[in-house]
Amino acid sequence: MASMIFSDCSSSTTARLLPLRCHKLHRSCSVLSFSLRVFLPLTSSRSFLPSLSSFQAHVSSTFVSVSVTAKMATESSAIVIDGKSVAKQIREEIAVEIARMREATGIVPGLAVILVGDRKDSATYVRNKKKACDAVGINSFEVNLPGDTTEQEVLNSITRFNEDPSVHGILVQLPLPKHMNEEKILNAVGIEKDVDGFHPLNIGRLAMRGREPLFVPCTPKGCIELLHRYGIQIKGKKAVVIGRSNIVGMPAALLLQREDATVTIVHSRTNNPEDIIKEADIIISAVGQANMVRGSWIKPGAVIIDVGINPVEDPESPRGYRLVGDVCYEEVVKVASAVTPVPGGVGPMTIAMLLSNTLSSAKRMHNFN
Repeated sequence: MASMIFSDCSSSTTARLLPLRCHKLHRSCSVLSFSLRVFLPLTSSRSFLPSLSSFQAHVSSTFVSVSVTAKMATESSAIVIDGKSVAKQIREEIAVEIARMREATGIVPGLAVILVGDRKDSATYVRNKKKACDAVGINSFEVNLPGDTTEQEVLNSITRFNEDPSVHGILVQLPLPKHMNEEKILNAVGIEKDVDGFHPLNIGRLAMRGREPLFVPCTPKGCIELLHRYGIQIKGKKAVVIGRSNIVGMPAALLLQREDATVTIVHSRTNNPEDIIKEADIIISAVGQANMVRGSWIKPGAVIIDVGINPVEDPESPRGYRLVGDVCYEEVVKVASAVTPVPGGVGPMTIAMLLSNTLSSAKRMHNFN
């Protein structure tokens, strides 16, 4: 797939960004009938939601146009899976649980982040995580080390946090400087505080039937959570994961398998990837190639979770570039039943799942239900 790099998708097609609030309705509907769902804000009257049987009478082909309110335009295109709204709702749920735990036990969950070097993108990620912790009531601890720090100094910081009872989760911001052994450093994080879910014992348990990991990697967990919260059926569906990284692709495939999907992984050595992808009911793309997946590769009615975040040149942007996913968004919205945007899709979910894992860790350590 290395030769299949695209950077331009020019189309005027616009997808519908519908509010998520009734995402748990019609959970029994299949992926192929996903376009029969209507999602309304929590503040909306239930009377606006037609019964599924009467709604089906108005369906034409895969897509459907429904006027939800007088202000919402009617058009025929894919539902946009609004990760930003889902993440906001999850953060609100976490904040309520943290307040309940603090009131009952006096315990406040704590997350420690170790940042090595001065990469601007890593610093931004760490700053966003701290901001998210503050918003939900998680105590945040941070260690900033220079890029020429020794590996032992990083290990010493991990050891201190492993032994600190006020810290319930430890995150080492990646990537690390090239002179460090990433595997050794990540393995030093205690499994009971491995909120990133990268410890080999957590991954091993994720891969085995009948075993439960203490934590699941945040981005793949966020992908599955989006499918759940939008009521998209996974069981029995054909799923394709594009990419096989330890951080996203591999654990995403394991999670889909746990949900009883039939899973295929497409990677850089896969022959005829388009043919395989076109058979999928659910696609999770995490390959890091801008606009690689074209609309012609998508089966009508498929659901697409786009993990890719890729900069492409854009002279009209003040920054000189814009962010796009692995999927050619303007093409796939004509074919898919649902798709995540970039940005605003999977990205916000990653931090939300990190907060969720940290809360779960604190509950587990203090036997709080």
